Amino acid sequence: MLTESMEDYLEMIYRLTQAKGYVRAVDLAEQLKVQASSVTRMVQKLHEADFVYYEKYRNIGLTPSGEHYGRFLIWRDRVLKDFLRLLDADLGIEEQVEGMEHYITPTTMSLIRNLIAFFTADPQALKALWSLQKHSSYPDGEVLPYLRAWDFRHTTDEL
Repeated sequence: MLTESMEDYLEMIYRLTQAKGYVRAVDLAEQLKVQASSVTRMVQKLHEADFVYYEKYRNIGLTPSGEHYGRFLIWRDRVLKDFLRLLDADLGIEEQVEGMEHYITPTTMSLIRNLIAFFTADPQALKALWSLQKHSSYPDGEVLPYLRAWDFRHTTDEL
């Protein structure tokens, strides 16, 4: 099973492979803002789990399994961002997706993709959804600024 951290590394390895054709540990450390020693440990774990090819002092490559999961992780990231943008949740989309993506099932991702397709094909349905929305920040006008850690990092003016 992939941990959150493993998913983050695998997603970035896939992204870098698509962009550059290869991945070096130093590139991965730079993109993920971690120490090179952390990259080495995680890449070894991914290698043992058969997601990447890895030899010390060489480039990192994706196995077929790593490529399969990496493609899904990129798709999941894009779909969640598209979904939040569709709902006009412009504030902190990257951070919100990072918080959601590790806990959502592939089946739920398919449902979200279908909702995006539905609302994109029928803008009137999206308008109908918005007409149900009475308050933009909290349900039923509640003021709950201390409910989530995310709210501590953002002022209520932004919400």
